[in-house]
Amino acid sequence: MYRYDEYDHALVRERIEEFRDQVARRMDGRLTEDEFKPLRLMNGVYLQLHAYMLRVAIPYGALRAEQMRVLARIAQRYDRGYGHFTTRQNIQYNWPALVDIPEILVHLAEVEMHAIQTSGNCIRNVTADPFAGAAADELEDSRPWAEIIRQWSTFHPEFTFLPRKFKIAVNGAAEDRAAIRFHDIGLQIVENADGERGFEVWVGGGQGRTPRLARKIRDFLEPQDLLSYLTAILRVYNQHGRRDNLYKARIKILVDSLGIDAFREEVDEEWGYVRDGDLRLPQAEIARIRAFFTTPRPRSVSPAPQTGPAAFRSWLDTNRRDHQVEGLSSVVISLKPVGGTPGDATSEQMSIVAELTERYGFDEVRVTPEQNLVLPHVENGDLFAIWETLREHGLATANAGLATDIVTCPGLDYCNLANARSIPVAQAISATLSAEGLAEIAGQVSIKISGCINACGHHHIAHIGVLGVDKRGEEFYQITLGGAMGTDAAIGEIVGKGLAGEDVPAAIARILRRFLELRQTGEAFIDTLRRLGSDAFKEAIYADLAA
Repeated sequence: MYRYDEYDHALVRERIEEFRDQVARRMDGRLTEDEFKPLRLMNGVYLQLHAYMLRVAIPYGALRAEQMRVLARIAQRYDRGYGHFTTRQNIQYNWPALVDIPEILVHLAEVEMHAIQTSGNCIRNVTADPFAGAAADELEDSRPWAEIIRQWSTFHPEFTFLPRKFKIAVNGAAEDRAAIRFHDIGLQIVENADGERGFEVWVGGGQGRTPRLARKIRDFLEPQDLLSYLTAILRVYNQHGRRDNLYKARIKILVDSLGIDAFREEVDEEWGYVRDGDLRLPQAEIARIRAFFTTPRPRSVSPAPQTGPAAFRSWLDTNRRDHQVEGLSSVVISLKPVGGTPGDATSEQMSIVAELTERYGFDEVRVTPEQNLVLPHVENGDLFAIWETLREHGLATANAGLATDIVTCPGLDYCNLANARSIPVAQAISATLSAEGLAEIAGQVSIKISGCINACGHHHIAHIGVLGVDKRGEEFYQITLGGAMGTDAAIGEIVGKGLAGEDVPAAIARILRRFLELRQTGEAFIDTLRRLGSDAFKEAIYADLAA
Protein backbone atom coordinates (compact mmCIF):
# COMPACT_ATOMS: atom_id res chain seq x y z
CA MET A 1 0.00 0.00 0.00
CA TYR A 2 1.06 3.57 -0.57
CA ARG A 3 2.70 5.47 2.30
CA TYR A 4 2.62 9.27 2.60
CA ASP A 5 5.71 11.22 1.63
CA GLU A 6 6.79 14.54 3.19
CA TYR A 7 4.52 16.49 0.83
CA ASP A 8 1.45 14.50 1.83
CA HIS A 9 2.20 14.98 5.52
CA ALA A 10 2.79 18.73 5.14
CA LEU A 11 -0.37 19.30 3.08
CA VAL A 12 -2.59 17.46 5.54
CA ARG A 13 -1.09 19.13 8.64
CA GLU A 14 -1.48 22.59 7.14
CA ARG A 15 -5.09 21.93 6.13
CA ILE A 16 -5.99 20.70 9.63
CA GLU A 17 -4.64 23.83 11.30
CA GLU A 18 -6.39 26.04 8.78
CA PHE A 19 -9.67 24.23 9.42
CA ARG A 20 -9.19 24.34 13.19
CA ASP A 21 -9.18 28.13 12.96
CA GLN A 22 -12.24 28.12 10.71
CA VAL A 23 -14.16 25.93 13.19
CA ALA A 24 -13.19 28.23 16.07
CA ARG A 25 -14.52 31.22 14.14
CA ARG A 26 -17.75 29.39 13.37
CA MET A 27 -18.19 28.41 17.03
CA ASP A 28 -17.78 31.96 18.34
CA GLY A 29 -19.96 33.50 15.64
CA ARG A 30 -17.34 35.25 13.54
CA LEU A 31 -18.43 33.04 10.64
CA THR A 32 -22.07 32.46 9.74
CA GLU A 33 -23.18 29.02 8.57
CA ASP A 34 -23.40 30.33 5.01
CA GLU A 35 -19.83 31.61 5.20
CA PHE A 36 -18.65 28.40 6.85
CA LYS A 37 -20.32 26.04 4.38
CA PRO A 38 -17.74 26.15 1.55
CA LEU A 39 -14.92 25.87 4.10
CA ARG A 40 -16.34 22.79 5.84
CA LEU A 41 -17.20 21.10 2.53
CA MET A 42 -13.55 21.30 1.49
CA ASN A 43 -12.81 19.29 4.63
CA GLY A 44 -15.48 16.62 4.20
CA VAL A 45 -17.98 18.08 6.69
CA TYR A 46 -21.68 18.09 5.78
CA LEU A 47 -24.64 19.47 7.72
CA GLN A 48 -27.32 16.80 7.70
CA LEU A 49 -30.79 16.69 9.24
CA HIS A 50 -29.71 16.35 12.85
CA ALA A 51 -25.98 16.98 13.08
CA TYR A 52 -22.75 17.52 11.20
CA MET A 53 -21.42 14.50 9.29
CA LEU A 54 -17.75 13.81 8.55
CA ARG A 55 -16.79 11.80 5.47
CA VAL A 56 -13.29 10.33 5.59
CA ALA A 57 -11.42 9.48 2.40
CA ILE A 58 -10.26 5.90 1.85
CA PRO A 59 -8.45 6.08 -1.50
CA TYR A 60 -9.45 3.13 -3.71
CA GLY A 61 -10.92 1.61 -0.52
CA ALA A 62 -7.62 0.30 0.91
CA LEU A 63 -6.80 0.32 4.64
CA ARG A 64 -4.06 -0.99 6.90
CA ALA A 65 -4.89 -2.54 10.26
CA GLU A 66 -3.68 0.52 12.18
CA GLN A 67 -5.93 2.75 10.10
CA MET A 68 -8.97 0.59 10.78
CA ARG A 69 -8.16 0.72 14.51
CA VAL A 70 -8.13 4.52 14.42
CA LEU A 71 -11.47 4.52 12.61
CA ALA A 72 -12.82 2.31 15.38
CA ARG A 73 -11.51 4.61 18.13
CA ILE A 74 -13.01 7.67 16.43
CA ALA A 75 -16.39 5.93 16.26
CA GLN A 76 -16.18 5.07 19.96
CA ARG A 77 -14.88 8.39 21.26
CA TYR A 78 -16.41 10.98 18.96
CA ASP A 79 -19.52 9.36 17.47
CA ARG A 80 -22.17 6.93 18.71
CA GLY A 81 -20.06 3.81 18.52
CA TYR A 82 -20.29 3.06 14.80
CA GLY A 83 -19.28 4.24 11.35
CA HIS A 84 -21.00 3.92 7.98
CA PHE A 85 -19.08 2.62 4.96
CA THR A 86 -20.20 4.17 1.69
CA THR A 87 -20.56 3.23 -1.97
CA ARG A 88 -17.54 5.44 -2.77
CA GLN A 89 -15.34 3.25 -0.55
CA ASN A 90 -15.23 5.90 2.19
CA ILE A 91 -16.49 5.98 5.78
CA GLN A 92 -18.92 8.49 7.30
CA TYR A 93 -19.48 9.51 10.92
CA ASN A 94 -23.01 10.78 11.39
CA TRP A 95 -22.82 12.36 14.86
CA PRO A 96 -19.49 14.14 15.53
CA ALA A 97 -19.58 17.45 17.37
CA LEU A 98 -18.22 20.23 15.17
CA VAL A 99 -15.80 21.34 17.85
CA ASP A 100 -14.24 17.83 17.86
CA ILE A 101 -13.71 17.48 14.12
CA PRO A 102 -10.25 19.15 13.97
CA GLU A 103 -9.05 16.71 16.64
CA ILE A 104 -10.54 13.80 14.68
CA LEU A 105 -8.57 14.99 11.66
CA VAL A 106 -5.40 14.98 13.76
CA HIS A 107 -5.99 11.33 14.70
CA LEU A 108 -6.56 10.49 11.06
CA ALA A 109 -3.40 12.29 9.96
CA GLU A 110 -1.36 10.21 12.43
CA VAL A 111 -2.17 7.16 10.30
CA GLU A 112 -1.98 8.88 6.91
CA MET A 113 -5.68 9.60 6.41
CA HIS A 114 -7.75 12.73 5.83
CA ALA A 115 -11.16 14.03 4.73
CA ILE A 116 -9.95 16.27 1.91
CA GLN A 117 -11.97 16.27 -1.34
CA THR A 118 -14.70 14.00 -0.04
CA SER A 119 -17.20 16.77 -0.80
CA GLY A 120 -17.47 19.91 -2.89
CA ASN A 121 -17.05 20.55 -6.61
CA CYS A 122 -13.70 18.85 -6.97
CA ILE A 123 -12.23 15.49 -8.00
CA ARG A 124 -13.57 13.10 -5.36
CA ASN A 125 -12.07 9.92 -3.93
CA VAL A 126 -10.71 7.77 -6.79
CA THR A 127 -12.27 4.31 -6.66
CA ALA A 128 -11.13 0.92 -7.95
CA ASP A 129 -11.96 -2.77 -7.97
CA PRO A 130 -12.02 -3.85 -4.29
CA PHE A 131 -10.31 -7.10 -5.37
CA ALA A 132 -7.49 -5.31 -7.22
CA GLY A 133 -4.17 -7.11 -6.91
CA ALA A 134 -5.98 -10.31 -5.91
CA ALA A 135 -8.69 -11.10 -8.47
CA ALA A 136 -8.18 -14.18 -10.61
CA ASP A 137 -9.58 -12.38 -13.68
CA GLU A 138 -7.25 -9.39 -13.40
CA LEU A 139 -5.13 -8.13 -16.30
CA GLU A 140 -3.29 -5.58 -14.16
CA ASP A 141 -3.56 -4.12 -10.66
CA SER A 142 -5.51 -0.86 -10.89
CA ARG A 143 -4.38 0.55 -7.53
CA PRO A 144 -1.08 2.13 -8.70
CA TRP A 145 -2.99 4.09 -11.33
CA ALA A 146 -5.63 5.15 -8.82
CA GLU A 147 -2.80 6.36 -6.56
CA ILE A 148 -1.15 8.30 -9.38
CA ILE A 149 -4.48 10.00 -10.09
CA ARG A 150 -4.96 10.72 -6.36
CA GLN A 151 -1.59 12.45 -6.12
CA TRP A 152 -2.20 14.45 -9.30
CA SER A 153 -5.73 15.53 -8.34
CA THR A 154 -5.33 16.39 -4.65
CA PHE A 155 -5.38 20.18 -4.29
CA HIS A 156 -5.07 20.55 -8.06
CA PRO A 157 -5.44 24.35 -8.42
CA GLU A 158 -7.08 24.24 -11.85
CA PHE A 159 -9.72 21.72 -10.77
CA THR A 160 -10.55 22.87 -7.23
CA PHE A 161 -13.78 24.62 -8.23
CA LEU A 162 -15.31 22.59 -11.02
CA PRO A 163 -18.89 23.08 -12.23
CA ARG A 164 -19.86 20.05 -10.10
CA LYS A 165 -18.30 17.13 -8.26
CA PHE A 166 -16.19 14.83 -10.43
CA LYS A 167 -15.68 11.08 -10.04
CA ILE A 168 -13.04 8.79 -11.56
CA ALA A 169 -12.84 4.99 -11.37
CA VAL A 170 -10.18 2.53 -12.55
CA ASN A 171 -10.65 -1.16 -13.35
CA GLY A 172 -8.04 -3.71 -14.32
CA ALA A 173 -10.06 -6.93 -14.43
CA ALA A 174 -12.26 -8.64 -17.00
CA GLU A 175 -15.29 -8.05 -14.78
CA ASP A 176 -16.00 -4.38 -14.12
CA ARG A 177 -16.33 -4.24 -10.35
CA ALA A 178 -15.55 -0.49 -10.30
CA ALA A 179 -18.63 0.51 -12.34
CA ILE A 180 -16.54 2.64 -14.73
CA ARG A 181 -19.50 3.22 -17.06
CA PHE A 182 -21.27 5.19 -14.34
CA HIS A 183 -18.43 7.62 -13.65
CA ASP A 184 -17.50 11.01 -15.06
CA ILE A 185 -14.32 9.29 -16.27
CA GLY A 186 -13.90 5.52 -16.29
CA LEU A 187 -10.59 3.86 -17.07
CA GLN A 188 -10.38 0.22 -18.13
CA ILE A 189 -6.91 -1.33 -18.37
CA VAL A 190 -6.64 -3.19 -21.69
CA GLU A 191 -4.03 -4.89 -23.85
CA ASN A 192 -3.63 -4.06 -27.54
CA ALA A 193 -2.73 -6.37 -30.41
CA ASP A 194 0.98 -5.87 -29.70
CA GLY A 195 0.61 -6.95 -26.08
CA GLU A 196 1.04 -3.42 -24.74
CA ARG A 197 -1.02 -2.26 -21.75
CA GLY A 198 -3.01 0.95 -21.77
CA PHE A 199 -6.43 2.38 -21.04
CA GLU A 200 -9.85 2.45 -22.62
CA VAL A 201 -11.27 5.83 -21.63
CA TRP A 202 -14.99 6.33 -20.95
CA VAL A 203 -16.64 9.69 -20.21
CA GLY A 204 -20.01 11.08 -19.24
CA GLY A 205 -21.45 8.37 -17.05
CA GLY A 206 -23.45 9.07 -13.92
CA GLN A 207 -26.62 8.50 -11.96
CA GLY A 208 -28.91 11.04 -10.26
CA ARG A 209 -31.94 12.60 -11.94
CA THR A 210 -30.45 12.11 -15.44
CA PRO A 211 -28.68 8.72 -15.38
CA ARG A 212 -26.32 8.12 -18.26
CA LEU A 213 -24.04 5.32 -19.41
CA ALA A 214 -20.54 6.60 -20.17
CA ARG A 215 -19.39 6.58 -23.77
CA LYS A 216 -16.01 5.45 -24.95
CA ILE A 217 -13.86 8.38 -26.00
CA ARG A 218 -10.62 6.49 -26.62
CA ASP A 219 -9.86 2.83 -27.40
CA PHE A 220 -6.25 2.88 -26.25
CA LEU A 221 -4.35 5.47 -24.22
CA GLU A 222 -0.68 4.88 -23.53
CA PRO A 223 0.12 4.86 -19.79
CA GLN A 224 2.58 7.76 -19.96
CA ASP A 225 -0.20 9.93 -21.40
CA LEU A 226 -2.72 9.27 -18.62
CA LEU A 227 -2.42 12.55 -16.71
CA SER A 228 -2.19 14.75 -19.78
CA TYR A 229 -5.33 13.17 -21.26
CA LEU A 230 -7.25 13.47 -17.98
CA THR A 231 -6.17 17.11 -17.84
CA ALA A 232 -7.49 17.70 -21.34
CA ILE A 233 -10.88 16.17 -20.48
CA LEU A 234 -11.17 18.20 -17.30
CA ARG A 235 -10.16 21.42 -19.02
CA VAL A 236 -12.90 21.01 -21.61
CA TYR A 237 -15.38 20.32 -18.84
CA ASN A 238 -14.12 23.20 -16.71
CA GLN A 239 -14.44 25.62 -19.62
CA HIS A 240 -17.84 24.53 -20.94
CA GLY A 241 -19.62 22.86 -18.01
CA ARG A 242 -22.81 24.59 -16.88
CA ARG A 243 -22.47 26.77 -13.77
CA ASP A 244 -25.86 28.43 -14.10
CA ASN A 245 -27.89 25.29 -13.41
CA LEU A 246 -27.01 22.80 -10.67
CA TYR A 247 -28.93 20.00 -12.39
CA LYS A 248 -27.17 20.44 -15.73
CA ALA A 249 -23.65 20.93 -14.45
CA ARG A 250 -22.24 17.38 -14.66
CA ILE A 251 -19.99 16.32 -17.53
CA LYS A 252 -22.64 13.83 -18.71
CA ILE A 253 -24.82 16.82 -19.70
CA LEU A 254 -21.94 18.43 -21.60
CA VAL A 255 -21.22 15.19 -23.46
CA ASP A 256 -24.92 14.91 -24.27
CA SER A 257 -25.14 18.46 -25.58
CA LEU A 258 -21.97 18.34 -27.70
CA GLY A 259 -22.14 14.71 -28.74
CA ILE A 260 -19.26 12.32 -28.11
CA ASP A 261 -17.50 13.05 -31.42
CA ALA A 262 -17.46 16.83 -30.93
CA PHE A 263 -16.45 16.37 -27.30
CA ARG A 264 -13.58 14.10 -28.39
CA GLU A 265 -12.41 16.71 -30.90
CA GLU A 266 -12.28 19.39 -28.21
CA VAL A 267 -10.40 17.06 -25.87
CA ASP A 268 -7.88 16.14 -28.57
CA GLU A 269 -7.29 19.81 -29.34
CA GLU A 270 -6.68 20.57 -25.67
CA TRP A 271 -4.54 17.45 -25.33
CA GLY A 272 -2.27 18.76 -28.06
CA TYR A 273 -1.22 21.63 -25.77
CA VAL A 274 -0.22 19.40 -22.83
CA ARG A 275 0.59 15.95 -24.17
CA ASP A 276 4.35 16.37 -24.50
CA GLY A 277 4.88 18.61 -21.49
CA ASP A 278 5.53 18.04 -17.81
CA LEU A 279 2.47 15.82 -17.41
CA ARG A 280 4.06 12.96 -19.35
CA LEU A 281 4.53 10.16 -16.83
CA PRO A 282 8.14 8.88 -16.61
CA GLN A 283 8.53 5.11 -16.48
CA ALA A 284 10.61 5.50 -13.35
CA GLU A 285 7.72 7.22 -11.55
CA ILE A 286 5.25 4.55 -12.66
CA ALA A 287 7.63 1.89 -11.35
CA ARG A 288 8.09 3.77 -8.06
CA ILE A 289 4.37 3.86 -7.40
CA ARG A 290 3.88 0.24 -8.47
CA ALA A 291 6.49 -0.84 -5.92
CA PHE A 292 4.11 0.15 -3.11
CA PHE A 293 1.53 -2.40 -4.30
CA THR A 294 2.57 -6.02 -4.04
CA THR A 295 0.64 -9.26 -3.95
CA PRO A 296 1.70 -11.46 -1.02
CA ARG A 297 2.81 -15.08 -1.25
CA PRO A 298 1.39 -17.69 1.13
CA ARG A 299 3.61 -19.39 3.66
CA SER A 300 2.07 -22.71 2.67
CA VAL A 301 -0.09 -23.73 -0.28
CA SER A 302 -3.33 -25.56 0.37
CA PRO A 303 -6.73 -25.64 -1.36
CA ALA A 304 -9.79 -23.93 0.09
CA PRO A 305 -11.48 -26.24 2.62
CA GLN A 306 -14.35 -28.39 1.43
CA THR A 307 -15.56 -29.59 4.83
CA GLY A 308 -16.71 -28.07 8.11
CA PRO A 309 -19.98 -26.92 9.66
CA ALA A 310 -22.81 -26.19 7.22
CA ALA A 311 -22.74 -22.47 8.08
CA PHE A 312 -19.03 -22.32 7.29
CA ARG A 313 -19.49 -24.07 3.94
CA SER A 314 -22.33 -21.69 3.08
CA TRP A 315 -20.08 -18.72 3.92
CA LEU A 316 -17.33 -20.13 1.70
CA ASP A 317 -19.77 -20.60 -1.18
CA THR A 318 -21.04 -17.00 -1.04
CA ASN A 319 -18.29 -14.87 0.51
CA ARG A 320 -15.05 -16.47 -0.68
CA ARG A 321 -13.50 -15.42 -4.01
CA ASP A 322 -10.77 -17.12 -6.03
CA HIS A 323 -7.34 -15.49 -5.86
CA GLN A 324 -4.71 -15.10 -8.57
CA VAL A 325 -2.13 -16.77 -6.29
CA GLU A 326 -2.45 -20.46 -5.48
CA GLY A 327 -3.06 -21.03 -1.78
CA LEU A 328 -4.77 -17.67 -1.22
CA SER A 329 -8.41 -16.54 -1.24
CA SER A 330 -10.26 -13.26 -0.89
CA VAL A 331 -13.19 -13.05 1.51
CA VAL A 332 -16.07 -10.61 1.76
CA ILE A 333 -16.98 -9.46 5.26
CA SER A 334 -20.66 -8.71 5.00
CA LEU A 335 -21.93 -5.58 6.73
CA LYS A 336 -25.49 -6.69 5.93
CA PRO A 337 -26.80 -8.79 8.83
CA VAL A 338 -30.46 -9.68 8.35
CA GLY A 339 -32.51 -6.70 9.49
CA GLY A 340 -29.39 -4.55 10.07
CA THR A 341 -28.38 -1.17 8.68
CA PRO A 342 -26.42 -1.77 5.46
CA GLY A 343 -22.85 -0.50 5.63
CA ASP A 344 -22.74 0.14 9.38
CA ALA A 345 -19.98 -1.33 11.55
CA THR A 346 -19.60 -0.84 15.28
CA SER A 347 -16.33 0.27 16.82
CA GLU A 348 -15.91 -3.23 18.26
CA GLN A 349 -16.46 -4.82 14.84
CA MET A 350 -13.95 -2.46 13.22
CA SER A 351 -11.43 -3.40 15.90
CA ILE A 352 -12.01 -7.10 15.22
CA VAL A 353 -11.55 -6.54 11.48
CA ALA A 354 -8.29 -4.70 12.24
CA GLU A 355 -7.12 -7.69 14.28
CA LEU A 356 -7.98 -10.13 11.48
CA THR A 357 -6.29 -7.85 8.95
CA GLU A 358 -3.10 -7.84 10.97
CA ARG A 359 -3.11 -11.53 11.89
CA TYR A 360 -4.39 -13.17 8.71
CA GLY A 361 -4.81 -10.51 6.00
CA PHE A 362 -1.24 -9.40 5.20
CA ASP A 363 -2.17 -6.01 6.72
CA GLU A 364 -4.72 -4.98 4.10
CA VAL A 365 -8.51 -4.66 4.15
CA ARG A 366 -10.71 -3.02 1.54
CA VAL A 367 -14.03 -1.18 1.47
CA THR A 368 -16.30 -2.20 -1.41
CA PRO A 369 -18.79 -0.15 -3.46
CA GLU A 370 -21.41 -2.56 -2.06
CA GLN A 371 -20.76 -1.21 1.47
CA ASN A 372 -18.97 -4.34 2.65
CA LEU A 373 -15.37 -5.07 3.59
CA VAL A 374 -12.92 -7.44 1.91
CA LEU A 375 -9.83 -9.22 3.14
CA PRO A 376 -8.19 -9.48 -0.30
CA HIS A 377 -5.36 -11.83 0.67
CA VAL A 378 -5.83 -14.67 3.17
CA GLU A 379 -4.27 -18.11 3.28
CA ASN A 380 -6.70 -20.93 2.65
CA GLY A 381 -5.56 -22.62 5.83
CA ASP A 382 -6.80 -19.63 7.87
CA LEU A 383 -10.32 -19.44 6.43
CA PHE A 384 -11.99 -21.40 9.21
CA ALA A 385 -10.33 -19.33 11.96
CA ILE A 386 -11.38 -16.12 10.19
CA TRP A 387 -14.97 -17.34 9.87
CA GLU A 388 -15.15 -18.33 13.54
CA THR A 389 -14.00 -14.88 14.65
CA LEU A 390 -16.37 -13.12 12.27
CA ARG A 391 -19.26 -15.30 13.45
CA GLU A 392 -18.61 -14.38 17.09
CA HIS A 393 -18.95 -10.70 16.22
CA GLY A 394 -21.93 -10.72 13.85
CA LEU A 395 -19.84 -10.38 10.69
CA ALA A 396 -20.21 -13.81 9.08
CA THR A 397 -23.49 -13.32 7.24
CA ALA A 398 -23.26 -15.52 4.14
CA ASN A 399 -24.95 -13.21 1.66
CA ALA A 400 -22.32 -11.46 -0.48
CA GLY A 401 -24.01 -10.75 -3.81
CA LEU A 402 -27.35 -12.20 -2.74
CA ALA A 403 -30.63 -10.33 -2.48
CA THR A 404 -30.12 -9.51 1.23
CA ASP A 405 -26.77 -7.85 0.43
CA ILE A 406 -28.69 -4.60 0.00
CA VAL A 407 -27.04 -1.24 -0.75
CA THR A 408 -28.76 1.85 0.61
CA CYS A 409 -28.16 5.54 1.18
CA PRO A 410 -28.83 7.10 4.63
CA GLY A 411 -32.16 8.42 3.38
CA LEU A 412 -34.51 10.55 5.42
CA ASP A 413 -33.13 9.21 8.70
CA TYR A 414 -30.08 11.44 8.20
CA CYS A 415 -29.97 13.29 4.88
CA ASN A 416 -31.59 16.69 4.40
CA LEU A 417 -31.86 16.06 0.63
CA ALA A 418 -33.86 12.85 0.97
CA ASN A 419 -37.56 12.51 0.16
CA ALA A 420 -38.07 9.17 1.87
CA ARG A 421 -36.53 6.72 4.30
CA SER A 422 -34.34 4.00 2.87
CA ILE A 423 -32.75 2.23 5.85
CA PRO A 424 -36.04 0.88 7.34
CA VAL A 425 -37.12 -0.30 3.89
CA ALA A 426 -33.82 -2.16 3.42
CA GLN A 427 -34.17 -3.74 6.84
CA ALA A 428 -37.71 -4.89 6.10
CA ILE A 429 -36.76 -6.33 2.70
CA SER A 430 -33.85 -8.19 4.26
CA ALA A 431 -36.04 -9.66 7.00
CA THR A 432 -38.79 -10.68 4.56
CA LEU A 433 -36.48 -12.39 2.07
CA SER A 434 -34.57 -14.13 4.84
CA ALA A 435 -37.72 -15.43 6.49
CA GLU A 436 -38.81 -16.99 3.20
CA GLY A 437 -35.34 -18.28 2.29
CA LEU A 438 -35.59 -16.50 -1.05
CA ALA A 439 -32.13 -14.92 -1.10
CA GLU A 440 -30.30 -18.24 -1.04
CA ILE A 441 -32.59 -19.85 -3.65
CA ALA A 442 -32.57 -16.87 -6.04
CA GLY A 443 -28.77 -16.57 -6.12
CA GLN A 444 -27.00 -13.48 -7.44
CA VAL A 445 -29.47 -10.57 -7.30
CA SER A 446 -28.54 -6.95 -6.56
CA ILE A 447 -30.99 -4.70 -4.69
CA LYS A 448 -30.15 -1.04 -4.14
CA ILE A 449 -32.23 1.70 -2.52
CA SER A 450 -32.07 5.50 -2.82
CA GLY A 451 -34.05 7.90 -0.67
CA CYS A 452 -34.18 10.56 -3.39
CA ILE A 453 -33.44 11.16 -7.06
CA ASN A 454 -29.78 11.97 -6.31
CA ALA A 455 -29.31 8.17 -6.31
CA CYS A 456 -26.66 7.86 -3.62
CA GLY A 457 -27.93 4.31 -3.10
CA HIS A 458 -27.19 3.53 -6.78
CA HIS A 459 -30.67 2.19 -7.47
CA HIS A 460 -30.23 2.84 -11.20
CA ILE A 461 -27.60 0.09 -11.50
CA ALA A 462 -29.37 -2.59 -9.47
CA HIS A 463 -31.14 -5.62 -10.85
CA ILE A 464 -33.97 -4.45 -8.57
CA GLY A 465 -33.85 -0.77 -7.69
CA VAL A 466 -35.99 1.10 -5.17
CA LEU A 467 -36.35 4.89 -5.33
CA GLY A 468 -38.05 6.83 -2.56
CA VAL A 469 -40.19 9.77 -3.71
CA ASP A 470 -42.41 12.30 -1.96
CA LYS A 471 -46.02 12.64 -3.11
CA ARG A 472 -47.89 15.37 -1.30
CA GLY A 473 -46.04 14.73 1.94
CA GLU A 474 -46.24 10.93 1.77
CA GLU A 475 -43.41 8.51 1.03
CA PHE A 476 -43.75 6.24 -2.00
CA TYR A 477 -41.28 3.93 -3.68
CA GLN A 478 -40.75 3.29 -7.38
CA ILE A 479 -39.41 -0.09 -8.48
CA THR A 480 -36.87 -0.31 -11.30
CA LEU A 481 -35.72 -3.49 -13.00
CA GLY A 482 -32.76 -4.39 -15.20
CA GLY A 483 -29.92 -2.20 -14.00
CA ALA A 484 -26.36 -3.53 -14.01
CA MET A 485 -22.91 -2.11 -13.25
CA GLY A 486 -20.48 -4.41 -15.10
CA THR A 487 -19.39 -4.78 -18.70
CA ASP A 488 -23.09 -5.36 -19.44
CA ALA A 489 -23.94 -2.04 -17.77
CA ALA A 490 -27.54 -0.89 -17.99
CA ILE A 491 -29.87 1.62 -16.36
CA GLY A 492 -32.90 0.13 -14.66
CA GLU A 493 -36.38 0.98 -15.96
CA ILE A 494 -39.31 2.07 -13.81
CA VAL A 495 -41.97 -0.63 -14.07
CA GLY A 496 -45.08 1.12 -12.75
CA LYS A 497 -46.64 3.30 -10.10
CA GLY A 498 -45.03 3.86 -6.72
CA LEU A 499 -45.72 1.64 -3.73
CA ALA A 500 -46.23 2.52 -0.09
CA GLY A 501 -43.19 1.65 2.01
CA GLU A 502 -44.93 -1.21 3.81
CA ASP A 503 -45.76 -2.84 0.44
CA VAL A 504 -42.21 -2.88 -0.93
CA PRO A 505 -40.78 -5.98 0.85
CA ALA A 506 -43.66 -8.23 -0.22
CA ALA A 507 -43.48 -6.88 -3.79
CA ILE A 508 -39.78 -7.74 -4.04
CA ALA A 509 -40.47 -11.18 -2.61
CA ARG A 510 -43.07 -11.68 -5.33
CA ILE A 511 -40.53 -10.62 -7.99
CA LEU A 512 -38.13 -13.30 -6.79
CA ARG A 513 -40.83 -15.95 -6.59
CA ARG A 514 -41.87 -15.12 -10.15
CA PHE A 515 -38.22 -15.42 -11.21
CA LEU A 516 -38.05 -18.90 -9.70
CA GLU A 517 -41.11 -19.87 -11.73
CA LEU A 518 -39.76 -18.44 -14.99
CA ARG A 519 -36.06 -19.12 -15.01
CA GLN A 520 -34.42 -21.78 -17.13
CA THR A 521 -31.98 -24.25 -15.61
CA GLY A 522 -29.00 -22.42 -14.13
CA GLU A 523 -30.22 -19.03 -15.31
CA ALA A 524 -29.40 -15.96 -13.21
CA PHE A 525 -32.06 -13.39 -12.33
CA ILE A 526 -30.68 -10.69 -14.63
CA ASP A 527 -30.56 -13.13 -17.56
CA THR A 528 -34.16 -14.20 -17.04
CA LEU A 529 -35.19 -10.56 -16.80
CA ARG A 530 -33.39 -9.67 -20.03
CA ARG A 531 -34.82 -12.69 -21.83
CA LEU A 532 -38.43 -12.00 -20.86
CA GLY A 533 -38.49 -8.25 -20.17
CA SER A 534 -39.83 -6.38 -17.16
CA ASP A 535 -43.47 -6.91 -18.14
CA ALA A 536 -43.10 -10.54 -17.12
CA PHE A 537 -42.63 -9.33 -13.54
CA LYS A 538 -44.95 -6.34 -13.45
CA GLU A 539 -48.07 -8.29 -12.56
CA ALA A 540 -46.25 -9.94 -9.66
CA ILE A 541 -45.20 -6.57 -8.21
CA TYR A 542 -48.77 -5.32 -7.96
CA ALA A 543 -50.53 -8.68 -7.52
CA ASP A 544 -51.79 -8.19 -3.96
CA LEU A 545 -52.54 -4.48 -4.30
CA ALA A 546 -55.50 -4.59 -6.69
CA ALA A 547 -57.98 -5.16 -3.90
